[in-house]
Parts: sequence; C-alpha cells; structure tokens
Amino acid sequence: MEYRQIRKRVAEALVRASSTFRPDQIEAWEEAISSEVNPHAAWVMKLIVENSQVAAVNSTPLCDDTGIPHLLLELGPQHAITSELLSAVEEGIAQGLRLLPGRPMAICGEDVDRLDQSGGLDVDPSAVLSAPLLVKRVKEDVLRLHVLLEGGGPAIRGRCYRIFHQHKWEVLRGQIVEWGIEAVSLIGCSPCTLAIGIGRSHYEAAALMVEAQVFGSYYKQSSLEDEITQMVNQAGIGALGLGGEMSVLATYMKVGPQRASGVRIVCLRPCCCVEPRVASIELADT
Repeated sequence: MEYRQIRKRVAEALVRASSTFRPDQIEAWEEAISSEVNPHAAWVMKLIVENSQVAAVNSTPLCDDTGIPHLLLELGPQHAITSELLSAVEEGIAQGLRLLPGRPMAICGEDVDRLDQSGGLDVDPSAVLSAPLLVKRVKEDVLRLHVLLEGGGPAIRGRCYRIFHQHKWEVLRGQIVEWGIEAVSLIGCSPCTLAIGIGRSHYEAAALMVEAQVFGSYYKQSSLEDEITQMVNQAGIGALGLGGEMSVLATYMKVGPQRASGVRIVCLRPCCCVEPRVASIELADT
C-alpha cells in the first residue's frame, strides 16, 4: 500500500475513533438503559447515546477532551516495520487531529516548561504527539493498526500498583473491585468500562491495559470480567453518580505472563462513558 494511502487511512481512523460508537458499544448502552431502574440515570444514558448518534453523523468528537492517541500495531510474519511506514502513520495521526479537530493540549518548551505549563499552549491540534507505539506480533498475516484515544479524566482516576495476591484470585478481585468503585465514584463520566492489565511490571501491566481496550468486546465477557462488573455495579453509583444499577457497562481484562512472586502488578483505567474510543485499519493490501 502506498504511504499516501496509509496516511489517509490513519487520519480517517482517528476521526472515526473519536466520533463513533462501535456496534457492540451501542448494544451495551441500549441494554444498560433497559436495565436501569433509576429514571434520572436512564435519561442521562439516553442523552449519551443521542450524543453519539449526532457525533457519528457529523464526524465530530464524542467529547471535548479528544484524548491522546495511543497506537497498537499487529504485525504478521510476512510484514515489516520500516521508518517510512512509521512516518506515514505519524503524519496520518497529525492529519486526523487537524481534521477532527483535536483539542489543543500540547505544552511547549523544555522539561520544566512542560511540567509546570509555563511554556504555553501549542494551538495546533497536531502537536499532540502519540504515546509510544505498541507492537504485537501475531500469526495472522496482517499489518493492522489500532488507534485508541485516551482522555485525561480516566488517566487521573486510574491506578497502576502492586497487589499482594496471597495465591488467591479472590484477593486480587477484591482489591480491583475496591479500586474500581473508588475510580467510578470520582470520575463523574459514568457508566464506565473498566480496562485492566495484569503483568510483571508497571510497563507490562499498562501495555496489557491498552491491549484490553483494543481487543475487548461488549458482546463477550469472561467469567472473571463479569464478576468484577457485577461487584462494582453493586455499589449503586449509576450514571453521572446519580445512583442506579449501571455504574459499569463491562470490564475488559488482559492477563499477561506472571512471575513467581507475592505480588501482581495491576493497571486499572476507568474508561469514561465515551471510551474506549478505538478504530482499526489494515495497512497492507490483502
């Protein structure tokens, strides 16, 4: 595939991720609305779905916090990553942020300037650089890019920390549920989708959490994911904290390799009511 075409596809994927609910996401919302007993919470959720319909028609952002692009590339055995390919992807992301348009969020300046925000704001939406690229080798003969947009609210309320597991899933689950209830009650933009990665290091757990968002499906939940969802929903936080049955639509969890240790490193993100915002595209002709 020509790099010009790759740039165009990447830009379109970013806009689609920011402006469109996926079919399984829409179905999850409809099911949540029908299950909600609190009329105020049900009304809020109906408005969120209506907002998504307007955004999809107009290709406008689902939320004013258009997020930081996170990229995951599936790499099949017959494909290679070149500097030209990476440049085309970067240019496509920048083009998509301008088309959307993304919210200007990049801080100018050197390290201290960016940390204390004294460097000023870059008004160009494309100055919002992507997070480091994740590459996942797969057996399938594909070169597939997943574009994920991560908002600030869930990042503020998320956690990446160790849990002493005591050789019991129930102990891990209890701590994850406690974190989930706290995060959902504080984020405001609920119902949430909990994204969880469990790995051997903070980096690995965070990468698995991103992977959980990319490959998770509202159509299919594991028994472990269901347990977490049901237990957090028992807290009765509800949409926008108004109380109700639906505080969490679903849980996406990815468990990676584990080491012989007394702890598990868990990364939890309470994806807000418009997340996960993800779109997937093929970068190679089939």
